[in-house]
Amino acid sequence: GNFWQTVWLEFYDYMEGDEWTIFLIGAALVPALAFWGFNGILLVADITGKPTFITRYRIQLGKNDPVDTKKLCKAIYTVLGNQFFISFPMLVPMFYVMKWWDNTFSKELPTFQWFLVELSIFTVVEEILFYYTHRLGHHPVLYKHIHKKHHEWTAPIGLVSIYAHPIEHIVSNTLPVMTGPMIMGSHIVSVSAWFSIALVTTSISHCGYHLPLLPSPEFHDFHHLKFNQCYGVLGVLDFLHGTDKIFRQTKAFERHKILLGLTPLSESIPEPPKKVE
Repeated sequence: GNFWQTVWLEFYDYMEGDEWTIFLIGAALVPALAFWGFNGILLVADITGKPTFITRYRIQLGKNDPVDTKKLCKAIYTVLGNQFFISFPMLVPMFYVMKWWDNTFSKELPTFQWFLVELSIFTVVEEILFYYTHRLGHHPVLYKHIHKKHHEWTAPIGLVSIYAHPIEHIVSNTLPVMTGPMIMGSHIVSVSAWFSIALVTTSISHCGYHLPLLPSPEFHDFHHLKFNQCYGVLGVLDFLHGTDKIFRQTKAFERHKILLGLTPLSESIPEPPKKVE
């Protein structure tokens, strides 16, 4: 309550109310630090295989163990390109939309309850836009030219979440996340928190590790493995459209829950032994 309000006012005064700079820090810098901070930890595990506390939770056993360095460098190069030449420039028109609402840089922070309401609206908007644009990306005509790039990684790692063709990065990655705050005219602090949450959660769903207490990445990992299942984020639209029927018959579906203990789910719910032909 008062603590965050005081921090915000001090920051606002320190920046002398410069809205463009405040917007850049909140919508670009903070989410980018969240993305690279989280993925930096995962990259250490992907490259070195240490700490084993992380690597023993690998979903696709034996994959990326360790990660292919050449493939990784290409991914980092593409991700940085998408951030600097697509995500950041797209914040310019967003800034003017937010200024039009006249609430984004208010000296009064939204209440935490209102932020939770906004968060649920952002999530629903993202789910709808991501599901349908992603499924469209799997249309044969579009797939081979655009979405195939993202699927070079059949066993993904965290930063591959935004390893994508520029068109896909605009349509499927960036717009579904930006649209909610633009519809709601949200405060920059809410925008900053939402962008950071969205980047970290998509990194989790691509990371290839089913870690304790974190959201389960099994759903989207299965999509990378099988291509024509599990297009959404939450799984609601996949259920309604029947694009999770195969997934629901697998051990991956049984493992699709938050791990509350320390035993990897690949050990407690192992894959059945492969039949010898």
